[in-house]
Amino acid sequence: MILEQLTPYLPEHPLLQSLSILAILFTLSIIAYGITEKVILRLLTGMFKKTRTELDDILANRNIFNRLAYIVPALIFYNFAYLIPQISNFVQRGALSLMTLAGLLVLNSFLSAIGDIYQKTKYSERMHIKSYLQITKLIVNILGVVVIAAILIGKSPAWLLSGIGALTAVLMLIFKDTILSLVASLQISSNDLFKIGDWLEAPHFGADGDVVDIALHAVKIQNWDKTISVIPTYKLIDSAFKNWRGMSESGGRRIKRSLFIDLNSIRLCDDAMLDTFNRFELLKDYMGRKITEITQHNQTNNINTEELINGRRLTNVGCFRAYIESYLRSNSKIHEDMTFLIRQLEPTSKGLPLQIYVFTNDTDWIRYEGIQADIFDHLLAVIPEFGLKVFQSPTGKDFGKLKKG
Repeated sequence: MILEQLTPYLPEHPLLQSLSILAILFTLSIIAYGITEKVILRLLTGMFKKTRTELDDILANRNIFNRLAYIVPALIFYNFAYLIPQISNFVQRGALSLMTLAGLLVLNSFLSAIGDIYQKTKYSERMHIKSYLQITKLIVNILGVVVIAAILIGKSPAWLLSGIGALTAVLMLIFKDTILSLVASLQISSNDLFKIGDWLEAPHFGADGDVVDIALHAVKIQNWDKTISVIPTYKLIDSAFKNWRGMSESGGRRIKRSLFIDLNSIRLCDDAMLDTFNRFELLKDYMGRKITEITQHNQTNNINTEELINGRRLTNVGCFRAYIESYLRSNSKIHEDMTFLIRQLEPTSKGLPLQIYVFTNDTDWIRYEGIQADIFDHLLAVIPEFGLKVFQSPTGKDFGKLKKG
């Protein structure tokens, strides 16, 4: 061998000779590493980019092959350690440790590449494996550190692992958050609680927005103001949160809002009111049907209808409720196959609540708010046409009128 032939030219002093050989090995290692990385790996990377498959591109982007290059210097030191008999054992242990470390780095990169490959599959939307990959990396790295420590001290890895059993309680304390996060990740995946892209609302953490990342230890939520909330995974599972995915998938978004009618403005309909309401296009069918029904009932029962209180009568609030229903039925933005309800709630100190409980057929937040605003703009504007008033708490202007009176 070339190195053996150089031995006669090296210093005779054992220490200087060992240092000289180490310097030569170090130089050869750098040269070999440079050739491997700059020449061989670049050629391989160029070949991978020319192929049609994305698999080799992902492996190259994760630097798997670059990290394999670390093994080359380690092999040189390991194979030529016998030239330094004084420290050959230590050199071989160091070389083996470096090879193990390189293998550990390669394995970590490979696990990351698996995650990248999985993200390109159709299954990535149903279940995320990032948490599982992270816990696998943690286990692999712990075992790798144990193996490296065993090589350096010249003991069997089994000997070190047997001692870990006595430190279980300590490890449980150290990795408490990791263990809790792993359990939480399993719950998220197995129960499909949420996934990336879901709209999640977690009031306890002040988070309201889209899930952008699900990791072992934390879930990232991009709020609507573009801030990022980072929530510990296990704490999010332990608290109450709302997933709006069901709304998105149903194709409808709920409108649940009330108009508070001033009780003093509610009255029975006289003939003038009926004539007015009968001219409203959206109320023609309702008015014709109800007037016929009420007239037949009063005639059948010989009821004196000269007084409004006698017999059956329409009310202005009832007609307004019918108008709301007819108006929303004619609105193309309202979902026809989901709950459609216009109802009265129990009167309160704020008046009579007329609640609108319907669903839009557009779940986009911005368009939804526009649809909802258009509906209530119209209804608030037409309320006076029914002789009704919306309840509003007295203001300074109202008190000023009382003072003048």
